[in-house]
Amino acid sequence: MKKLSVLFAVAGTPALAASGPFFSLGNTDFVVLLAFLLFIGVLVYFKVPGMLGGMLDKRADDIRSELEQAKALREEAQTILASYERKQQEVKEQSERIVAHAREEAEAAAVQAKDDLAASIERRLQAAEDQIASAEATAVREVRDRAVAVAVQAASEVITKRISDEKSDALIDDAIAQVGAKLH
Repeated sequence: MKKLSVLFAVAGTPALAASGPFFSLGNTDFVVLLAFLLFIGVLVYFKVPGMLGGMLDKRADDIRSELEQAKALREEAQTILASYERKQQEVKEQSERIVAHAREEAEAAAVQAKDDLAASIERRLQAAEDQIASAEATAVREVRDRAVAVAVQAASEVITKRISDEKSDALIDDAIAQVGAKLH
């Protein structure tokens, strides 16, 4: 390989280049053409175009596989994005259902609280009415008892003033007899 490069270096020197007919070694254009053809021949002999083509094909395959991977990753990312969007929509719908359910429960609790308050007020009114009725009954009873006591005392005073001792003893004996009869 070194000999070949030395040959090329010597063959391409300007000292050998001279003007003259085209197909002579004295013509620089012909020498350059020969050197170029020889260079191409050496490249073909060592299969450099095949290696370059193979390297380019390998690079193209690598780029193609990277593009396919990128496409697969993009599709996977789109799938994941769609999945998350669906999940987000489901969570949004679920939260709306939870809020609606909470509102319904709050409204039901408010209605129940109103009903309970009305029932409590009704019970308290009924209890107050019962207390008033009880107080009225107690007051009527006390007035009646007081009237009876006053009537008994007045009757007792009237009787003591009008009845003699003998009549009084007879009435007491009669009352004792009646009590004895009723108790036995």
